Amino acid sequence: MDLTAEITALAQKVKQASRVLAATGTTEKDRALQLMAAGLRDRRVFLQEKNRLDLIEAEKQGLSAAMIDRLTLSDDVIESMAAGLEEVASFADPVGEITRMWKRPNNLMVGKMRIPLGVIGMIYESRPNVTADAAGLCLKAGNGILLRGGSEAIHSNLAILEVLQAALRQTSIPGDVIQVIPLTDREAITEMLKLEEYIDLIIPRGGEGLIRFVVANSRIPVIKHYKGVCHVFVDEHADYAMARDIVINAKTQRPGVCNALETLLVHQQSAADFLPLIAVALKDAGVEVRACERSRAIVPDFLPATEEDWYAEYLSLTLAVRVVDDLDQAIDHINRYGSDHTEAIVTTEYRQAQAFLQRVNSSVVMVNASTRFSDGGQMGLGAEIGISTTKLHAYGPMGLEGLTTTKYIIYGDGQIRQ
Repeated sequence: MDLTAEITALAQKVKQASRVLAATGTTEKDRALQLMAAGLRDRRVFLQEKNRLDLIEAEKQGLSAAMIDRLTLSDDVIESMAAGLEEVASFADPVGEITRMWKRPNNLMVGKMRIPLGVIGMIYESRPNVTADAAGLCLKAGNGILLRGGSEAIHSNLAILEVLQAALRQTSIPGDVIQVIPLTDREAITEMLKLEEYIDLIIPRGGEGLIRFVVANSRIPVIKHYKGVCHVFVDEHADYAMARDIVINAKTQRPGVCNALETLLVHQQSAADFLPLIAVALKDAGVEVRACERSRAIVPDFLPATEEDWYAEYLSLTLAVRVVDDLDQAIDHINRYGSDHTEAIVTTEYRQAQAFLQRVNSSVVMVNASTRFSDGGQMGLGAEIGISTTKLHAYGPMGLEGLTTTKYIIYGDGQIRQ
């Protein structure tokens, strides 16, 4: 069987199985998730043996220590995968929820009901735990899933698939509802992206290059975000101690993620007092600052910023800093250079906070909080399958509800249209 035929056959299996899953009740889905979690724990040694094959190859290929760490299925990672599936089982099932109902003059009752999307195609890199996380979320939302992980994790991903499918065989849910493409050829991604007959939505997770490749080549709708150029605006009415803590947390708590702070904007009336304060804290945290000339006039130790710095997603301990005239200029900067991910204002003035919330249209907008809270789990959505900055269908962190759509339902008692 050639590459195209093999991937098409897998997608067909997932599509057929997804129809069974869509009609499966909550109790059986939750039982499946519990069995999948137990299977991961019970077969820990098997998973780690297969994972070791990927780690050996990663070392041969000279992958970085950080990449190898992301690849490793440690005891803690396996337990986290299992606990994550159990957590998804505890969530309310969105499928079948009536979100709205209204009565027409002819006594027809019209409503909207949540239904699964169908089949999700997921393309991702590095972390094999994503295989279990994504499968669990899609299963609870009633969707089949076709997964294409990175070549560096192929043995681990296939091992996790084996465990999850074995658990499903103890239920009425077909094991084919979860599939992993077993091919490392990059052409497999291109072929997958052509299968609009069988796949309803593509979700890529990885670097900007991967996501842009998927968008450029997909015949299927894509939920995506390219990068997270996140901003914090310290207003003229800010509490400086609060602002310092928020900036340091947003930048340094985990700098290599998409909800980390990349550009700090400071109101000109706050700059003389706040910039020296934050400069000390940033230096103590090992952060390199690239700043505008107005900022450097106050803190000469800051490095000069270039136009490219305002667009940059550093994903490291580097921060761009700019002094702005007012709220309007801060919002103009965000609109020009931002990526529709996450923005925050630090202020004690209610009107300023409300104006920021209303006028900034990124997927998550915050008042007096760290951008690191832009996360499905932190926001009370449960686990998330990714973050969308596309505005269509889902916008922001995507949890279970984001993996469903709605259909119209109508109740009548014999009405006919005149």
